[in-house]
Amino acid sequence: MKSVHLRRTVSALLGVALAALGVVAASPPAGAAPLLPGPFDDSFYVPPSPLPSGKPGDVIRWRPSVPLLNAANADAWQVMYLSTDALGRPDAVTGTIMVPKGADPATTPIVGYAVGTQGPAFKCTASKAIERGTLYDQPALNDSISSGYAVAVTDYEGYSPTTVPTYITGQSMGPAVIDSVRAAQNLPAARLAKTAKVIFQGYSQGGGGAMWAGEKQPSYAPELNVAGVVAGGVPADLTEVAKGLDGYLGFGFLAFAAVGLDAAYPDLKLDSFLNATGRTQLADAKKNACTAELLLNYAFKKIGDFTTSNPLATPQWQARLAQNKLGAHPPRVPVFQYHASTDEIVNTPQAEALHRAYCAAGVREQWTTYPAEHATGLIAGQADAHQWIVKRFTGEPAPSNC
Repeated sequence: MKSVHLRRTVSALLGVALAALGVVAASPPAGAAPLLPGPFDDSFYVPPSPLPSGKPGDVIRWRPSVPLLNAANADAWQVMYLSTDALGRPDAVTGTIMVPKGADPATTPIVGYAVGTQGPAFKCTASKAIERGTLYDQPALNDSISSGYAVAVTDYEGYSPTTVPTYITGQSMGPAVIDSVRAAQNLPAARLAKTAKVIFQGYSQGGGGAMWAGEKQPSYAPELNVAGVVAGGVPADLTEVAKGLDGYLGFGFLAFAAVGLDAAYPDLKLDSFLNATGRTQLADAKKNACTAELLLNYAFKKIGDFTTSNPLATPQWQARLAQNKLGAHPPRVPVFQYHASTDEIVNTPQAEALHRAYCAAGVREQWTTYPAEHATGLIAGQADAHQWIVKRFTGEPAPSNC
């Protein structure tokens, strides 16, 4: 009894101290103890085992965050929330919620932002990059926050000291993006409305994540008030994207994609296809590689350099790749899709094929290309992407050039 009393006393004192600092504890279900912030080290990213019961988007844990480049204009929190993996099972995902200072949360729209490729190593986690000020998607976050929009940024599944990210797996990315928005609405400190207008946005891997969120939302999260999807540099067809990476500059992304799909689908058994070089280098990449290392250390490599036989050609890999091809369930909201015209990483024709498929399905879509390569395509399209978001949040009818 003494130990129970001591824990309650410590919790109460901690709650008082946090309230004095302006930190608001999450409201638990009736009769449960307050969901206090923490932990404050990297164990924050390790999912509890077993996972708590609850619904996708429920907050498991949270802590205050100080985003280096938005500390002056946004309140921020890191969260771990329940989501759904590629096999339809509950999982836990982390992310960052930012709300503009001075905004009225009752009327603040939410951008569910899906980041581009960060890399397989835990140090590359997007929430860490936001605190360091090194996230290359930062201009998009800045535009949204400056316009008075809350931002929910998922880390995607698998970013912890003990797990491997399920990189580029759309069946995992879509729920992670959607549930980051739900988590933002469920975090009491953020005070965001459940009826808030929502737009999914992202570029590169994030363009895929945003589009997967758009495709899955009608059946997975019909309660969300989604106003549109903004997606640039979309890897819509992973088989076609892989053809443009094998032996070329972006081979590191192909290698990471194989690792990510294998993490999502244990039946793929990637290790059984690897040679000694593949096992050594991919193990090192999982521990140490971020985007720069993927480009510098793996440029112009080939699948044959790492494998005894090509896994992508096997029926089991082809089946999983097909499950992660966009287009089967077109979004029911307007879409702004854009691409670099000379994209050397995510080839443009496969993205244009998705655009044509959406138009044929009746999606109100605007398709735009910019004279840029992959990296600069992010900047080339951001001004138009942001203006598209502004107009959707203000209720203007969406344009279409189908």
